[in-house]
Amino acid sequence: MQEKIEDLKTRKLKIESGGGTKRIAAQHSKGKMTARERINMLLDEGSFSEIDAFVEHRCNDFGMDEIQAEAEGVVTGYGTVNGRLIYI
Repeated sequence: MQEKIEDLKTRKLKIESGGGTKRIAAQHSKGKMTARERINMLLDEGSFSEIDAFVEHRCNDFGMDEIQAEAEGVVTGYGTVNGRLIYI
């Protein structure tokens, strides 16, 4: 069981890395923040709960079945702004 928990933690960290340091650096070089950075800036500190972080695509068209891309979708969840619950 501990092995499965560690695997989930590792996968979650990989997802939260947002495509890796290269992609994050590319966003920053354009003067942009990542989606998770923007969400964290908007919401009250530590209040964000992500929904469906582990969802992966099931597309087989265009060679997508050969691509493994964590965190490729839309970041969704809920948190608070000034103590009020919002969904984002």
